Amino acid sequence: MKLLCLLLLCLLAGWPFAQAQTAPIHLLQGTVRDERNQPLPGVNVFVQGSFDGAATDSLGAFRFETTQTGTATLQLSLLGFQTLTLPLNLTTSPAPLTLRLRTDLHQLGGVTITAGSFEASDEKRSAVLRPLDIVTTAGALGDVAGALNALPGTTRVGEEGKLFVRGGAAGETKTYLDGLPVQTPYGGTVPSVPARGRFSPFLFKGTVFSTGGYSAEFGQALSSVVQLNTTDLAPETQTGISLMSVGGSLSRVRRWERTSVAVTADYTNLRPYFGLVPQSFGWQQAPQALAGSLSLRHRTGQAGMLKVYGVWQHQRLALRQPDATLATEQTVGLRNGNGYLNASFRSPLRRGWSLNTGAALTRDDNQVRPDNVRLRELEESAVARLLLTNDSAGTRWSLKLGTELLAQHYRRTFQADPEEPVWSAGSFREQRAAAFAEADLHLTDRLAARVGSRAEYSRVLGRWNAAPRLALAWQASENGTVSGAYGLFYQTPANDLLRVSQQLRFERARHAMLSYQYSHQNRTLRLEAYHKAYQHLTVYAAAQPLNPQAYQSTGTGYARGLDLYWRDRHTLKNTDYWVSYSLLDTRRQARQDPVLAVPTFAARHNLNVVGKYWVQQLHTQVGFTASYGSPRRYHNPTQPGYNQGRLPSYQDLSLNVSYLTRLWNQYTIVYASVSNVLGRPNVFGYRYASQAAPDGTLGRTAVTPAAPRMLFLGVFISINKNKPADLNAAPE
Repeated sequence: MKLLCLLLLCLLAGWPFAQAQTAPIHLLQGTVRDERNQPLPGVNVFVQGSFDGAATDSLGAFRFETTQTGTATLQLSLLGFQTLTLPLNLTTSPAPLTLRLRTDLHQLGGVTITAGSFEASDEKRSAVLRPLDIVTTAGALGDVAGALNALPGTTRVGEEGKLFVRGGAAGETKTYLDGLPVQTPYGGTVPSVPARGRFSPFLFKGTVFSTGGYSAEFGQALSSVVQLNTTDLAPETQTGISLMSVGGSLSRVRRWERTSVAVTADYTNLRPYFGLVPQSFGWQQAPQALAGSLSLRHRTGQAGMLKVYGVWQHQRLALRQPDATLATEQTVGLRNGNGYLNASFRSPLRRGWSLNTGAALTRDDNQVRPDNVRLRELEESAVARLLLTNDSAGTRWSLKLGTELLAQHYRRTFQADPEEPVWSAGSFREQRAAAFAEADLHLTDRLAARVGSRAEYSRVLGRWNAAPRLALAWQASENGTVSGAYGLFYQTPANDLLRVSQQLRFERARHAMLSYQYSHQNRTLRLEAYHKAYQHLTVYAAAQPLNPQAYQSTGTGYARGLDLYWRDRHTLKNTDYWVSYSLLDTRRQARQDPVLAVPTFAARHNLNVVGKYWVQQLHTQVGFTASYGSPRRYHNPTQPGYNQGRLPSYQDLSLNVSYLTRLWNQYTIVYASVSNVLGRPNVFGYRYASQAAPDGTLGRTAVTPAAPRMLFLGVFISINKNKPADLNAAPE
């Protein structure tokens, strides 16, 4: 049920699809020719920083509408020709344009490195997941991680709600927001209550989900990286109102020529919902959350952009859970306060160089209260980053140089009773520095390489590492690319390990992967085989979790498998669907594992089928997600061996519907979704009693969702739009 509790933080008052339509709309049209005045078909023409664009027809003509206003940049690109950028002043629709592209004999033949990455950025028009893909994916409930869990390489772990990628734990996936690492990407939670991401998908113009082999820009991630790139200037001034079955939200966006400011307020309270829908958990206090955010965007020059985003969130809940004996219950309460501030700046420099820099502050205060016990975790961090890029360093190569700094303070305290003194349960201070360099090389017109390395130093560990990385791509055909990647990836042990012992090493993973991707006419096929080897994972004796001497960096493991992805937006009219399948073979010894074993969060087979259909006559989009996960392992202490038990398979069918209409002449979306419509009794694990009963048996209780199904209803209204939205078009 916690899945729903945080749903609305991600829909931000802005679901109102405040960004769904823009006004005023300007028409851009013209022709593109070569140096011999011959028309050029297939030229990609688009406005930078937006999804507005088109390809030229057989006569070299293009025509499309854009919602951008003020100063903008038109970009034209075609294989074998130099990219052309043209500044525009979009106060009115410009006259038809006549443009020419120059031949570039040295330009790479359109080949890009795709190993490990699912791209959905503003420059990749064949995006895998856009913001509305996320919120209209049934079962995702508007959560970024929930939607990414429908892509290959992931395993759905219902009791956690986080991303588990290719046999890696949730902590092995790192989230970056505008190039800056996010220390606490998920909201607070307690056992058996799944977490949700902190950020609304409507903050982002693009998402890149890397399941391995990623750039040297990114570190502190053994398995995966999620890159979230926020939107630039808001398209227009408007107000959003969201009325939902679990709360509500308000937003106000103000747009000037070069600046926009957005303010949001969100409130979530599941108490009324729990009063209508029976819950298996004994809730003492239904989940409640209050959040507010401020977003500032300011354009500097023609291409520079300053972004500031700040958010504060507070949440609380309390429920009864079985104690260690399973004979009685204890009340577990949670209070979480999180503040996050992110500021970034990008600007072109001279001689082909560009600057991208920023800083972020985080304060996360997590208080868990099992009965009268008080456990508090407080993490404060500051991170800064500087990136210099030269896309014209040479005819056949480009260069990227950067550095990243982190200062972090973590402490945990323990109080046995409100009247007892507060004791320290471990703390540490970390200062970490990283530097990286990377070059993209165009070896031939069909072969490209990316060569880079990253070096890090950790003060708390007193160690440094060097991580070389290599990726290759070969354009096998006009629409098909073969890519490969290899590299080393390091990560410091998690906070709960470092608070006990700092005499540890960087945990390490070695990635090797080979992929093939075919894209044509809105169809994408992707196959990828991979092998990941772990070293220096932290292990400790289960009987001595607080003994620093019991901690060692001797854990190992591996993960290997095959991922398949097929997406089709062309074959069936008004239909968008994708199929993802993952085969995973993995073993590891980490944390309390006494031997190498299949981890409890890994499933050998994972299958997702996602579909969306637009019914134009009814102004309605319907969608479904069908998911299957083969039985996961769990440890049964009544049987010999370790992690030898097998759970039932995971199965889920979720549905949603979006109806477009107008209320009081304002653009409105009425939305409804239900997860697990068939009421499948999914089991995520078992808790065993710490002591045997008098008859010698060991009692256990199943870990299940708080309710078989989850129903969500919402009405999202956009006010003050300059032009009414088109109700005959799908909400794109």
